[in-house]
Amino acid sequence: MRELGSNMSNNPTKEDEPALVAPNPNGLVSGTRYLGGSRYDTFNTETMTQAANSLWTDNSSPENKLRKGTACLEAMAGISPQDEAEGLLVAQMIACHSAAMECFRRAMIKEQTFIGRNQNLNFANKLSRTYALHMETLDRHRGKGQQTVRVEHVTVNAGGQAIVGNITKSGGSATNSEEQAHAPISKPIAHSQEPEVQGAFPSDRQAMPVPSNA
Repeated sequence: MRELGSNMSNNPTKEDEPALVAPNPNGLVSGTRYLGGSRYDTFNTETMTQAANSLWTDNSSPENKLRKGTACLEAMAGISPQDEAEGLLVAQMIACHSAAMECFRRAMIKEQTFIGRNQNLNFANKLSRTYALHMETLDRHRGKGQQTVRVEHVTVNAGGQAIVGNITKSGGSATNSEEQAHAPISKPIAHSQEPEVQGAFPSDRQAMPVPSNA
């Protein structure tokens, strides 16, 4: 696949391929920062080229190569990396997805052997897991992962109790710590008095005579 922004020759041959053109949604975005996340166009262009070249395009016509490359850049634009770290991560996500889908495709070939099918499915499974890890990393980098709420001021009403410490909030569900903070103080459990235990030998029982030679 040719470099981004390169021009086709006046007399195209079979080796000539159309150049990729970076998508520009609604014509409102200038530069390539929305594709690579960097304020430097050279970094963005190189990251975009690496992502496009990671696609499996063997035995594809120039039109199919152009379509795949354009879809790759549109995916980068849709994810919209905000810095260089996100730009590199997005490029790896695209490469990982492309490789996983190619392994899935090869596993479904009619003439594929059982060993080849099993191997391709194993590769696809590993690549899919790696893609999921990339997604989690991107969410954490953007602050969408686990959140910790720090309590700076606590007001306790009469009859309530407070828990001193950090309250961890995972996702959208709060822990039971918040419910316990406003729970009323439980009263001590009353215990009824147990009846007195009678002696082993009641007082009204007569003593048995003991022989003198015992």
